[in-house]
Order: sequence, then C-alpha cells, then structure tokens
Amino acid sequence: MYTIIGIDPGLADTGVGIVSGKDFDVNQYSYGCISTDKDETLPKRLEKIYENVLKLLKDNKPDRIIVEDIFSLERYPKSGILLGKVTGVILLAGCHANVPVFEIPVREAKKILSGNGNASKAQLEKSVRHVLEHDSQIKPYHASDALALALIGLFRYNTVLYKKDDV
Repeated sequence: MYTIIGIDPGLADTGVGIVSGKDFDVNQYSYGCISTDKDETLPKRLEKIYENVLKLLKDNKPDRIIVEDIFSLERYPKSGILLGKVTGVILLAGCHANVPVFEIPVREAKKILSGNGNASKAQLEKSVRHVLEHDSQIKPYHASDALALALIGLFRYNTVLYKKDDV
C-alpha cells in the first residue's frame, strides 16, 4: 500500500489531499486546507505553509508528493509569482522530509479524472467524488484539486511520471 499527498498551492488556501491504496484501489483518504491570514506578512504566510506541510509529511510518511505545476495568466502575472513562492516552500518541505516530489499541470489532472482538460473546478470535484465514492461535496475546491493530484499519483505510482531531470 502507498500513501500519496497531493498539494494544490495557494497563498490564502493550500489544498491538501491524502490517499492510501494501490493501483486503482483507494483504501483511505482525507483532505483539507492550510489557510493563511491575509493580514500577515508574506514571509509569515510562507512559513506557516512550510511548517504545516512539513508536519503533514512527517506525520503521514508519504511515498510521494504530487504538486500542481505553477501556471500564470497573462492578465495576472503577480499571481504566478506568488504561486511560485508557495510552491517553493512546498518543494523545500518535501526535500527536508526526504519525500520525492512531482509536479503536474492542472490541465493534465483535469483530463485524467474528468476526461476534459478544460473542466471546471466543479466538474473536477464531481469526478474526484465519483472515484472515491464520496457522497457529499468536497469543499473547498482547493482540497478536491489536491485529492485529484493525489489520486493521479496513486494511479501512476509504478510508472515514471516525468523524466529524471524534471524531478
């Protein structure tokens, strides 16, 4: 059995999803968010994300971490920079916990689970709920996105996700 942690980076809310199982069989799962206060300084918010992710890794001892790859919209370039900073502390936590980290694009996650690379967050959440046979809505969407990433990590555990240079 493998444990995979999926992380959807965000400065206000970083989604976290944990799945345990093998191949396409999920035995356990959990999800949530690491939230930061907008009134705190950026360094303090990043520190909170780092410390919480590191604790999560030490407590759960996952086999790998799957992080949503950074993307930036042309009209919001600063959000891409902030996501890069958040992703940086997540990658650092993975390194400090000695857990392999893989990044995958959000479109790939959407395509694999919903069949549509342009699926909405609601469509992806519904697909995740269907795979997990979870009755109620998974909120917030950051958490369902993170669960989607964790599921892909589990489904692909015995395959190479990317070239060695990308890891």
